[in-house]
Amino acid sequence: MKRLLNTAGGRRRAPGEPRAIGYLYILPALLLYAAFLLYPFGQAVWLSFVHWDGLTVATSAGFDNYRDLFTDPALRAPFAHALLLLVFYSALPVAIGLLLAAALSRARVRGMTFFRTVLFLPQVLALVVVGVAWRSILAPDGLLNDVLRAVGLGSLARPWLGDYDWALPAVGVVGTWVGTGLCMVLFLAGAQRIPRELYEAARMDGAGPVREFFSVTLPGLRPQIAVALTLTIVAGLRNFDLIYITTSGGPGNTTSVPAYEVYHRAFETNQVGSAAAVGVALTVLIFVLTVTVSRLVEGRRS
Repeated sequence: MKRLLNTAGGRRRAPGEPRAIGYLYILPALLLYAAFLLYPFGQAVWLSFVHWDGLTVATSAGFDNYRDLFTDPALRAPFAHALLLLVFYSALPVAIGLLLAAALSRARVRGMTFFRTVLFLPQVLALVVVGVAWRSILAPDGLLNDVLRAVGLGSLARPWLGDYDWALPAVGVVGTWVGTGLCMVLFLAGAQRIPRELYEAARMDGAGPVREFFSVTLPGLRPQIAVALTLTIVAGLRNFDLIYITTSGGPGNTTSVPAYEVYHRAFETNQVGSAAAVGVALTVLIFVLTVTVSRLVEGRRS
């Protein structure tokens, strides 16, 4: 038994002990992974090749459901919206988080723990709660419009979530608010690991705050930037809660995203095969983007 525990813990195997015995300890985890992830994903792939309304007998669809992803404007639009939302869900939080981390790492701020907690608070709130709160703020008679009218900018007031031009950016701003705190905390933790001697050397060479940021802080935060980009990209592409609570894909389909389109087609219009194709395509897109980000960071580090 002792030898088996040593094998499972990654220690040196005893002479003559089969390597396969160690794999027995991870077999339960692999079975759970296969049962709750791989098998459902395989079912989704199979459903993406059929026409099925969830009740009657399914019929073969070939590649029709995937072909519709490129030819049907109602299916192309959600993916375009999702890629645009990545600016708000990923690019802006990472940029703002970097600026905040750079500023806070240069100067000591009283109440830093409280400041971090406030900015990180959206991460511990359920997105349903966030959506309900922001839906109230962005309503025609909500807080934002009241503030605009109070400062004499009433001409800018509008039904933000019901405006065809502003609904998608409004939802994106909510995503920026949610993701900025996470990025800032990651970057602050990474900045504390950068040797202070590098900053002192840069200052002795006459580097100002901007040059110091690009020469010392930014290169030192590459691992944290990769993690932040991965987390925010995944969160932006699988976004469903905020869309469902705030706009339900409207007005029209101006805020529809792939995750919401899967729900809409599977449970509201009974197009299960098409919904499965959207879900599989979304999974592939997330995988490709996250792997690309990781490869780019590894390439720069090498």
